[in-house]
Amino acid sequence: MIHKIERGESSPTATLLARLSGAFGISMSTLIARAEAPSGRLLRYADQPLWRDPQSHYLRRHISPQNDFPLDLVQVELPAGSNVPMPASAYAFTRQLIWLQQGELVFLEGDVRHEMHQGDCLELGPPNDCHFINESDALCVYLVVLINKNSISIS
Repeated sequence: MIHKIERGESSPTATLLARLSGAFGISMSTLIARAEAPSGRLLRYADQPLWRDPQSHYLRRHISPQNDFPLDLVQVELPAGSNVPMPASAYAFTRQLIWLQQGELVFLEGDVRHEMHQGDCLELGPPNDCHFINESDALCVYLVVLINKNSISIS
């Protein structure tokens, strides 16, 4: 499958990208940025990498510039009725916040159900299999803030 993706013969799903990034010990955001984002301190809107999941059709925009900064910022547009599973391995090397900008989001974190509304912000707990679910009839837009655990220094 990786060979097909590299040759442009197949588009990976969000779940597959999450598994690949977990196997490499990096976030999905870092994986996409390394492949598509130009380096530098300024990443213009027109140059921000976009990726659409072929399965759920969610749209992912990598907002933060590609550099050594330990934080990544990603915007996701989740269509009505979508359910995007993410394996625990996708969260093994990051701390994350989800900040809901528009609509409603159900975030399943293992067996815990978080019902989020516009303006709500959730800190993810320890790595767990998760689902991003839009049970509504309207578009859901949220920001994901990722911090690489390997870059965090505690004094």
